[in-house]
Parts: sequence; structure tokens; C-alpha cells
Amino acid sequence: MIKFMGSFDTVKSLPNTAFAEYAFVGRSNVGKSSLINALVGQNVARTSNTPGRTQALNLFNIDDKIILVDLPGYGYAKTAKTNALSWLKRLEVYLTTRRQLVRLFILIDSRIGPKDADLDLMDFCDVHAIPYQIVYTKKDKKIREAEQLLLNHQEHGAMAEEIIETSAEKKIGLEALRKIIGIK
Repeated sequence: MIKFMGSFDTVKSLPNTAFAEYAFVGRSNVGKSSLINALVGQNVARTSNTPGRTQALNLFNIDDKIILVDLPGYGYAKTAKTNALSWLKRLEVYLTTRRQLVRLFILIDSRIGPKDADLDLMDFCDVHAIPYQIVYTKKDKKIREAEQLLLNHQEHGAMAEEIIETSAEKKIGLEALRKIIGIK
């Protein structure tokens, strides 16, 4: 059973649960909400063609065992600079203080490859020993293989070894993610 727990503007306002959290983050319009919907087989996360729609921390309870977190995107959203900076600060606070966080999935559009903002987030996670895994989205689209090869887990101490390639539309890579998260 999947239950939307709510949208939270601050990390302090998040419910204090004992459930393992798996968070999804990436540049605006990378497909975070679409991937979450594909993973759970329902349209629970709000999707949009407009970058930057997800502006709060959105939590989804899976069978009272696991929480999926749809984090706001970074990089492209047309918003005031002060808003963008506050979103980044909130992400930093979430990543460094949320004890329930088991793994952060950093989503990268396979058509574009990693950008400076993605690499900066990876470095931040490495420095703070925050376990993360790279997930390429939109695998069904044209991919720039050379860009993908730039991400080497040996250079990033907190990064999981396996890079998962997904397509929410074509249902590619979903089983691998479900297995990591522990959902059916």
C-alpha cells in the first residue's frame, strides 16, 4: 500500500519515523517524479513538463516499511536566486541530518550526462559519507555514452558501484531499483 505522507517545506517539519528512507534528487526535469510513479506502479508523485515543479520534500510511505522521498530538483528551474539557494540549503540539511536516509539516488538524464551541479552534489556526498547511487534516466532516449563513463565509483568513495540505467516510460531498470529499495 502506497500512501502520500505530505509535502514538507522544512526538514524540521518532516515526520520522525523509524522507516528507512530512499531519496531521489537530480536536476530539474530529470524525471524524478516519473521514476517514482513507475517504481510503485501508481501516479502518486506529481509530474510536470515544467522544470522545478517539485518545491517541497514529498514523502511516500510504502507498506509502513519504507519511505520514498521526492526532493526538489536543482540546476534549471526558473526561480528567484534566493529560492534556489534556500532549496540547496534545505537539501544540505536533509542529507546531513536525516538519520533515516539509507540511500540517495542521484538521477542524471542519460541524454545530457552529468553536469557540474551533479558532480558538486556527488563531491558533497563523498565528503559527508552520504551513501548514494547514480541512476541514469530516460534510457530509451539517445544516450551520450562518453559522458556516462566519466562517473567512476573509485573516484567517489560514497557512491555505490552499480550505475542503474532506467526508463520510466519503457519500464527499464525498475526491478534493479526495487531490489535495492526492498519493494515488490
